[in-house]
Amino acid sequence: MSMTQVYQWFSWLKNGRTSLQDEPRSGRPNTANNDWNTARVDELIKVYRRVKLKEISLKLDIPKTHVYEIFHDKLGVVARSIM
Repeated sequence: MSMTQVYQWFSWLKNGRTSLQDEPRSGRPNTANNDWNTARVDELIKVYRRVKLKEISLKLDIPKTHVYEIFHDKLGVVARSIM
């Protein structure tokens, strides 16, 4: 934890904030990491065992960062080369 974060929390609490949780944000929610895309990525991995993140990203039209999150967080797969 950085000192910058500690100072920010101190400032928030000093100004009357009662929680350190992030406030809800406006804007469009992340839609790429849904169950449908997870299933599509999982299917590609099963069919093409040596497929790379970049190839999945291009084939499914999903950003590489989201493909990585699906690999790592949802499927528990060790990520392949992004190149």
